[in-house]
Amino acid sequence: MESLNRMALELVDEAIEFADELAVDAYELDNGATVVDFGIDTLGGVEAGLLLAEIQSSGLATMSARMDELAGAPRTYVDVSTDHPALALLCSQKAGWEVSVEDYEALGSGPARALVAEEEEFQRVGYADAFEFAILALETDEHPTEAVAEHVAEMCDVDPGSVFLPVAPTASIAGSVATAARAGELATFRLSELGYDPMDVLSVTASAPVAPVAEDERVALARTNDALAYGGRAHVVCDAGFDRFDEVASTAAEEYGESFSQVFERVDWDFYDVPTSVFAPAQVTVDVVGGEASSYGGTDEDLLADAFGL
Repeated sequence: MESLNRMALELVDEAIEFADELAVDAYELDNGATVVDFGIDTLGGVEAGLLLAEIQSSGLATMSARMDELAGAPRTYVDVSTDHPALALLCSQKAGWEVSVEDYEALGSGPARALVAEEEEFQRVGYADAFEFAILALETDEHPTEAVAEHVAEMCDVDPGSVFLPVAPTASIAGSVATAARAGELATFRLSELGYDPMDVLSVTASAPVAPVAEDERVALARTNDALAYGGRAHVVCDAGFDRFDEVASTAAEEYGESFSQVFERVDWDFYDVPTSVFAPAQVTVDVVGGEASSYGGTDEDLLADAFGL
């Protein structure tokens, strides 16, 4: 497999080349690192969000938007499909890097994680990247500083001028779209957390509604996770059976039925204190090659409509 960062870099170049059309902006920091603003001081949009999600998954997942209904109301949904779920979703798209530099805080996703390769997912998959450029997407409403870029460069063993930082708030159009593109990632991550070999996940197709852009990051974090846990759906094709497939959907979590605003408030809005079992799509169908096909969970459009303010 070609370097994940190399594949993602081509998509970052596309974002920079078509910045005006995408309503995004790219600029260099003093140390040469490049920031691509998908929604802090730019409008961004659905197409920008889809491209951001493609960058986060290193171009190994196909992203598209469509119109559907939520509680009888027209709503934009994001569809995702990949035949490389372990690499695209776990080793790239997963927001597994908690960036904390001086007063700067952000969730990091994208293939730069594979240059560090210290998270458990990389041991499970058996993958580590080696490339001279690092692409780390940051989920935050603050522009990254030179210190952030230097931290990423040091962790990835590259020059600061070789660091590319796509950035978007959760409370933005692109942020809502890119988060809706995570239903397949959550299904794959949940399987891996339950002990299933992620390399036996052969194909994932998923969808989720795009949450309305919220007034601040906390509300946005709750809404976008509600969209996945109560509106996300995934179809997973696996190579082997497993006795815990019924625990993959969010309905298996003890907290199911609560909005994420309630879940986050209980842990004082510390994302990493929330049980991982709640981060899952609402409904999952699992096909085992040569075996059975089973479906688990179900969406809750009423709860989601209430969370969205519909």
